[in-house]
Amino acid sequence: MIDSNEFPNTNSSVLLIRKFDELNALDLYEIVSLRERVFVVEQNCPYLDCDGKDLNSLHLGIYENEILQAYARLVPPNETYNTWSIGRVVVAPEFRGLGLGKVLMEDAIEHLIQIIGVEKITISAQEYLLRFYNELGFHQVGAGYLEDDIPHVKMVWEI
Repeated sequence: MIDSNEFPNTNSSVLLIRKFDELNALDLYEIVSLRERVFVVEQNCPYLDCDGKDLNSLHLGIYENEILQAYARLVPPNETYNTWSIGRVVVAPEFRGLGLGKVLMEDAIEHLIQIIGVEKITISAQEYLLRFYNELGFHQVGAGYLEDDIPHVKMVWEI
């Protein structure tokens, strides 16, 4: 997993960010496996994970000892929203409670602001995570809705 796109974050973890064509078969397998394990199996939500958005997105992962602990997908404008968005945010069950979700989101926001130059980020947040995303600076826009039979809210982060 170690390559030139890495930089250390808190503790001994490594944060990697890659374009789709920089992922190898094992990377992609680990990403899809984690997303399916949490979103499809744990949350009992059958949905089409390979939605075509991975191809143009950036893939952010936190690894320790080459094990994927947390992941998020940074989706460019006009794929989901007219702004950059962050989606498929997931922490492996065995690594929850360590603050990795917060580290992951802070790094995603920082990358989008400092490297890409965005001023606005949109997300579709699971409703039970409203407080978590509020603490990161996101605010709710509009009424809640069901996405794959799970309550969600649209949220925006702006400079």
